Amino acid sequence: MQRFKSSLLFAVVAVAMAQTPGAAPQENPASQNNAVLNPTVDTRRVGMRLRCKCGCPDSLASCSMLECGFSKPGKERIAKMQALGMDDKQIIAAFVQDYGADIYLSPPSAFGWIIPYASVGVGLAAIFLFVKKYRKPKLIPEIGTIEIDDPALEKYKDQIEKDLANME
Repeated sequence: MQRFKSSLLFAVVAVAMAQTPGAAPQENPASQNNAVLNPTVDTRRVGMRLRCKCGCPDSLASCSMLECGFSKPGKERIAKMQALGMDDKQIIAAFVQDYGADIYLSPPSAFGWIIPYASVGVGLAAIFLFVKKYRKPKLIPEIGTIEIDDPALEKYKDQIEKDLANME
């Protein structure tokens, strides 16, 4: 009976949460507030090309400062400009004109993509050469023939030789 009550309580809570009007975010493109809380892919794409002016090293789209005084209005401005039909270059040009050239973050070049992989390759090559140079296999001294001193072992040796001869 306790299990039934728990399941019933869980079902009632789940239905109540599903019907709560504020539980799921509503998509309303006309709302500026929603555009800032849930920036669109287009807003993020443009915001990633602009530096945040609040003092953090992040872009406008990825500023992690709570209640940032530049990021939130900047995202609103980008959303308004996109609603007016401006393309990415025009929006970025408007921000550069208002805040200077240092606001523009250029996309990473091929050089920036190659350096991490090249440094890993050089490091692995250095480790390989170091190990190859300083790890020398130990030479096994020449032993020669093994002589058995114990007569009991000599008996077994003779038995092994007979068994090997019978196998052929």
